[in-house]
Amino acid sequence: MTPKEMASLHEKAFSGISRGWSEVEFEGLISSAYVVVCGDSRAFCLGRVVADEAEVLTIVSDPDQRRQGLARIVLSIFDTQARGRGASRIFLEVAADNTAAIPLYISDGYGQVARREGYYKRENGIVVDALILEKTLT
Repeated sequence: MTPKEMASLHEKAFSGISRGWSEVEFEGLISSAYVVVCGDSRAFCLGRVVADEAEVLTIVSDPDQRRQGLARIVLSIFDTQARGRGASRIFLEVAADNTAAIPLYISDGYGQVARREGYYKRENGIVVDALILEKTLT
């Protein structure tokens, strides 16, 4: 996927919730040797692997393609890529009100290790906590 395609899908997926990431932001991220992108125009996972630690930076599904297991697939591909790069654990942040993503992460072996109060600011001005989740790769 190109940075432009990623930005377009990110904007579509987060419309009405929060600001989508820009093409320039995606260009900057994917230019790093530490960043991994898994997926296609329907869903993608973008993460970073440094030393033995991986971080999911964003996972995006096209709203028209949701509930088909695509997020689970790209998350699994990222796990494999991270493990292949030497990661022994993965962490991510998820909004406490993201009732679609949290069960996915919990069922995939993630557990909550921390909480950041008032971390996300929604387009409507409401602030939402971030849950910090972590999973050990075996």
